[in-house]
Amino acid sequence: MSNDVRTWLVERTYSDDEQNIIILVYATPDGTRYHRKERSLTSFESDVRDTYAAVDVPEDELGRVADEETRESYAAAATEMAESHEPTDTV
Repeated sequence: MSNDVRTWLVERTYSDDEQNIIILVYATPDGTRYHRKERSLTSFESDVRDTYAAVDVPEDELGRVADEETRESYAAAATEMAESHEPTDTV
């Protein structure tokens, strides 16, 4: 039995500290849990750097969203993404 949780892209930002690093935040539709991924914009392995509308994340790798404003923002963004995209869509 899998303990993966479907999360949706809610935020994409560029790192202030590191050049060529993009920060992707995926959240559950209720906005209470999130997963943060950091990824280099460049890669020696491939030119393809797809970002998907949704990713399934092991439950133990999800953080808890602490404040109400962020929860509401993540919930709205995740719901919008889920309603307008298939999980495997590149965005």
